[in-house]
Amino acid sequence: MGTAAIYTGYKFEKKKGKDEYVTVLTDDNKLVKVPKDQVQEVKLDKKALQTRGRIGLERRRFVMVIDLAKCQNARKCISSCQEAHQLRPHEYHINTLKMQDTPNTAPYYMPKPCQHCDNPPCVSVCPVDATFKRQDGIVLIDNQRCIGCRFCMAACPYSARMFHWQEPMLTDEINKKSLQYEELLNKGEGNTSLAQQLKQEITYDVERNTPQKKGTISKCLFSADKLRVGQLPSCVSACPNGVFYFGDENEDAVTNGTSKETVKLSALLKENAGYRLMEELGTKPRIYYLPPKNRLFDLPESESTSQNIHV
Repeated sequence: MGTAAIYTGYKFEKKKGKDEYVTVLTDDNKLVKVPKDQVQEVKLDKKALQTRGRIGLERRRFVMVIDLAKCQNARKCISSCQEAHQLRPHEYHINTLKMQDTPNTAPYYMPKPCQHCDNPPCVSVCPVDATFKRQDGIVLIDNQRCIGCRFCMAACPYSARMFHWQEPMLTDEINKKSLQYEELLNKGEGNTSLAQQLKQEITYDVERNTPQKKGTISKCLFSADKLRVGQLPSCVSACPNGVFYFGDENEDAVTNGTSKETVKLSALLKENAGYRLMEELGTKPRIYYLPPKNRLFDLPESESTSQNIHV
């Protein structure tokens, strides 16, 4: 891990034109300057799934729309995400906030996953190129390279990332499957359907970020593995109340995960005053919100009669 950090730091400083010293990240998460001639470049090999996961889907720019008027805190989006990404019950890729604009207005719920920014602060601070922005708009994490420095967590203004402080939930199960797969290989049965299934389950896939790994970062992935096969993200499909729309900005179309109705993205945002969260920061999120319209709240008792109501 330390070598990878030194290599990445070297590349970064080299681009900046510093010839004598480079800034590198050590194994104990300290930034130090070292003479350039002491830095040795190493080739960092990526497995097939890591390479494919970094490229993304061509001619796509994925976007999500969240309708706050429809969210009832059913939490089906959360449970489906936890199941898909091997998360514990207390681990979330989607934080659902209870919001209330004023004491006189009804509260509403705001699902808040990673915003998949077009100008992501998390990517620029990662010292080992573990978190990256794809051409299709999705921000992912390669936990085969993550060193757990948590710089990205500190840089994210949306608090959208979580850290694996303990062994992932399925660690024992994954270890058993790894041993079972090795036994099949030793028997010359590596090409059987069982062996191939086991291989798929134990091989790290950057688009699913599984198997999870202690001491690394996790977050919303827009279910990149499902998008590759033409399916909607897990959270979008699981919501029973039509909260989530998902689609392609290049096609100006998004599909509601509940009704499966496809509408024009531009019209949906214009007609419903869509906005992006903390847009003033310049992060350019790829998630839009529709305001919680038509919320009901009680009138003060003195104003509850019809003669006192003016339209």
